[in-house]
Amino acid sequence: MTATAAAVARTGTGRRSAWRWTQLALAAGTLAVLVWHVGIGPFVDGLRAVDAAALAAAAGIAMVTTSCCAWRWRIVAGGLGADLPLRAAIASYYRSLFLNVALPGGVLGDVHRGISHGRDTRDVGRGLRAVAWERSAGQAVQLVLTVAVLLALPSPVRSAMPAAAVVLLALAAAVALGARRRPADGGSRWARWRAAGSHELRTGLLARWPAVALASALVVAGHATTFLIAARSAGVTAPIDELVPLALIVLAGAALPNIGGWGPREGVTAWAFSAAGIGAAAGVATAVAYGVMVLVAALPGAAVLAVRRRGG
Repeated sequence: MTATAAAVARTGTGRRSAWRWTQLALAAGTLAVLVWHVGIGPFVDGLRAVDAAALAAAAGIAMVTTSCCAWRWRIVAGGLGADLPLRAAIASYYRSLFLNVALPGGVLGDVHRGISHGRDTRDVGRGLRAVAWERSAGQAVQLVLTVAVLLALPSPVRSAMPAAAVVLLALAAAVALGARRRPADGGSRWARWRAAGSHELRTGLLARWPAVALASALVVAGHATTFLIAARSAGVTAPIDELVPLALIVLAGAALPNIGGWGPREGVTAWAFSAAGIGAAAGVATAVAYGVMVLVAALPGAAVLAVRRRGG
């Protein structure tokens, strides 16, 4: 490795390390602000609110949502030319979910999943891209459903939804045009990457969009239902049609930099519940209950991880 290449590598590593520390600081800062604002009581209440029935419901819902996620992953990977048996996909997805909630950042499990599948198929790059496309598809469907629900039902952000819908339509049109465009062979490295990305978008997602959209919609519905159970467990009595928009806002906010899922989720829930007139404390208790339910539902992934390590 030349001195220039080594310097570039060190710079890239330093930036990634700085970004990880920034993520941790933002998440920890959010939790600290919440403790200062509402006290420790709502956090304790959220922990106490979770009972065996709620945990069992969360685990059952997680079986469905994880299977749907694995099915979506299998569909996308197949479009990219990689074989992925559904049973193996479900086990690997459970493992990635556990790593996501157990480790900072919330994405390390997905990276591990992509690398492991890439090694199994002798193409790590394709394995990582399949995971990236699969997660992107899920986020896109969640965004569409969120905007649609927030347009239809009252929420603290309803006034901003018409503009959000216009932006979303513009982005969808841009993606569709980009996928249809077929750059000429040759050219710069960027042109070749763009051509490869357009091809994978067409074959991995757009050619299979009904199944991908269905799987993603079921996943969003499952997560929202789990959140509603957490809210009821925490003693929130607001009507369902008021809680559903809040649940989708929280699910969107949970994608922000976090510590194993914690931090932004609690902050967004506290804000949304306060803006809706339910109260920040109730929001924190609900978010904590939801976090515990998600963690317990992901525990089968720990068993998968232990078995895989024991098996070498």
